[in-house]
Amino acid sequence: MTRRLTRRRMVGGTAVSAAAILGGRRETEAEPLKESPVVRLRLLETSDLHMFVYDYDYYNARQDNTVGLAKVATLIAEARAGAVNSLLFDNGDIIQGNPLGDYMALAGHLSDADGHPMFRAMNRLGYDAATLGNHEFNYGLDFLRRAMRTARFPFVCSNVDTPDGASLLPSTLVLDRVVTDERGGSHTLRIGLIGLVTPQIMVWDRASLAGRVVATDIVEAALRHVPALRRTCDLVIALCHSGIADAPRIGGEENAALYLARVPGIDAILTGHAHRVFPGPDYAGLTGVDAVRGALHGVPAVMPGFWGSHLGLIDLTLGHDAARGWHVRDFAVEARPIYRREGRDAIALVADSAPVIEAARPEHAATLRWMNQPVGSSTVAINTYLSLLGNDAALTLVNQAQLWYAAPLVAAGRYAHLPLLSAASPFKAGGAGPDSFVDIKPGPLDMRDIASLYMFANTVCVVKVSGAELREWLERSCALFARIDPAVGAAQRLFAPRAASYQFDTIAGLTYEIDLSQPARYDGDGKPTGTQARRVARLQRDGRDVRDADEFLIVTNNYRASGGGAFPGTGGDHVVLSAPDLNRDVLVRYVTGSRSVSPVPDRIWWFRRFAAPVVLAFDGAPETANHLSNRPDIARLGDGTGGYVRYGLTVA
Repeated sequence: MTRRLTRRRMVGGTAVSAAAILGGRRETEAEPLKESPVVRLRLLETSDLHMFVYDYDYYNARQDNTVGLAKVATLIAEARAGAVNSLLFDNGDIIQGNPLGDYMALAGHLSDADGHPMFRAMNRLGYDAATLGNHEFNYGLDFLRRAMRTARFPFVCSNVDTPDGASLLPSTLVLDRVVTDERGGSHTLRIGLIGLVTPQIMVWDRASLAGRVVATDIVEAALRHVPALRRTCDLVIALCHSGIADAPRIGGEENAALYLARVPGIDAILTGHAHRVFPGPDYAGLTGVDAVRGALHGVPAVMPGFWGSHLGLIDLTLGHDAARGWHVRDFAVEARPIYRREGRDAIALVADSAPVIEAARPEHAATLRWMNQPVGSSTVAINTYLSLLGNDAALTLVNQAQLWYAAPLVAAGRYAHLPLLSAASPFKAGGAGPDSFVDIKPGPLDMRDIASLYMFANTVCVVKVSGAELREWLERSCALFARIDPAVGAAQRLFAPRAASYQFDTIAGLTYEIDLSQPARYDGDGKPTGTQARRVARLQRDGRDVRDADEFLIVTNNYRASGGGAFPGTGGDHVVLSAPDLNRDVLVRYVTGSRSVSPVPDRIWWFRRFAAPVVLAFDGAPETANHLSNRPDIARLGDGTGGYVRYGLTVA
C-alpha cells in the first residue's frame, strides 16, 4: 500500500452531507486523467473476530493456531505489500465471543483511560472503517458506546436508527483516497460505504434495545442509501454483517447478502455473520452464487470465516472512461487462511504480529487469572462428545442450574401452577473443529470450565408455551438431523448439512423419541418445510402424553426466548420472566452453592428404532473413543477430514 493511501483522509456522515460539504466536487483536484487509466485496488476484510486478539484457546488454556487477529495482522501486512492501493475494513462481531470479551464487560473492567483492548489492537493495523455485528449489542448500548471510543477509525451503520429516526451511527461514509494507476499517475477516488447488520438484533437483544433503536431490513436500507452514494462516489462498497442464502426473499432476512447484490450501484460486498468461508464449497450450488470466483449475482463478495481464521481479499481492476467514470472492469476474490490442517494438527501459516499481541497483553493476563478462579467440583466427567446423541452430563448440569434458579421466581408469580421445564443446547459440540468440545475431568471446577459450558452472555428468561407449541419446539430442534432411509444398508450421515448444535435444544422434564425416517418439519433457519410428517413421537411428561392444550413454562435464555432460531413458542408475547442474571452466572452460583455436583443425566430422548439395524455416521474428536466403554452401539468407522474421526451409531 502506498504511503498516501495509509494516511487516512476520511469524510464521514451521510452521502447527502458529504456532497454538501464538498459542493458535489472532489475535495482535491487530481492530475488530469490519462488515456484509459487502470487502477488496481485491493479490499481487505476481517469479520467475526469475536475478541480473538490472541491465538489462544481460553477454554483449554493452550495456543490455538486457528484463531487470532495477531495472525491475521501478518496476512494483512503481506497483502498490503503485494498491492499498490489497498483498504482495510472490519465487518462486525468484534467485542464479544470469548472470555476476554466477557471479562472486559464486567463492571469496572473497561476504563476510559485504557480503553478497549480489541480496538487498541485494531488501531495498530490502520483500519479504514468498520460496521457493527449483531454481537456488538450483547452487552448493551452503553457498553458499546464506551468501547467504541477507543477506535481510531470510523464506523458506519445504515439500518439501525433511534426511534425518532436519527441514525445510531453515520448511515453512510465517504472515503477520499489518492490511488496510483498502473502508469504511476495519481487519482482521487471517492469511495462510498454502507454498513448493514442483521435486523434480528431487535429479537436477540430485545431486552436492551427495545425502545432505544429500530433495525430495518438490509435490502430496504441499501435501496434508501445507495443511490445518493452512487451519484457522488466512484465506488460503493457494502459492509454487510449478514450471510448468504438463496431462499425466496420475503423481507427481514437474517442472511441477506445475496439479495443485497441485486441492489443497483454496489461494486463489492464484504459479508460475514455466518462463520463460513466464501468463495468456497460451503455455498456451492446456490442460485446466483459463483462459489468458485466469489460473486453474488456477479458482484464480487468475500466472507473470511470466523475468529480470525481467514483474511478476506477482493482485488478490483478499475477502468475509467467519460461515459461511466470509474468502474469495475474485473475482479479476483479469495479468503486467505492463517493455518492449514495436517490430520488433527493445525499448522500455522504465519507468525503473530508482536504489536497486536502487545496491545492486549494486560487484559489477556487478567482474563487468565479470572478463568482460574475455583467455583466447586464435580464427581463425574462432563463433556460434549455425545451431546447430540442424547442427554448428557453437560446439558444436565445446565438444566439443573436453570431450574434451580427459575423455580423460586416463578413460584411467586401467576403461573406457579404450571409445570416448569428447562431447555439447553450444546455450544461446543464439534462445529468449529475437532478440538471444539467440552472435556472436563472429575474434580475441581473453575471459571474456565463454566465458560466452556456456557460460552454466550445470555440472560435467563422463562416462556409460556402450549403443548402444541412445545411439540413444534422439539420438531424445530430436529432440523439438526438428516433424513434416514431404513432400506439403505450403508452408513448414512446423521446430521444435516451446516447444522448448528446451538439450535438443538434438549428439554429437561420430558421424554420423547425422534423418528429419523420422517422428513424434517423445519429447515436449518427454522422455516417450515411444508411436510405434515412428525419426527417427535411419544412426547410425555411424568409418564403422561403431552396434549396440545396443556401449558408449560420453559426456562431458557434471552436469545431463544425472544425468537432466536425461529422456534415455535418463543417471541416477546411468550416471555413471562426476563431475569437480570446471565445463564453462565447462574451456573456459577449453582455450582458454588452446591460445592460438589453430580450431573448424572436422565434419559430424556432417544432415536426411534428401525425395523433393521441402521448405522448413523457422524464426525467426532479422536477423544470421543475414550468415552465409549458403555456405548457398544457406537464404533469407529475410520478417519474423517480436517482432524475429525468418523463414528457410527447403530440404531436397531
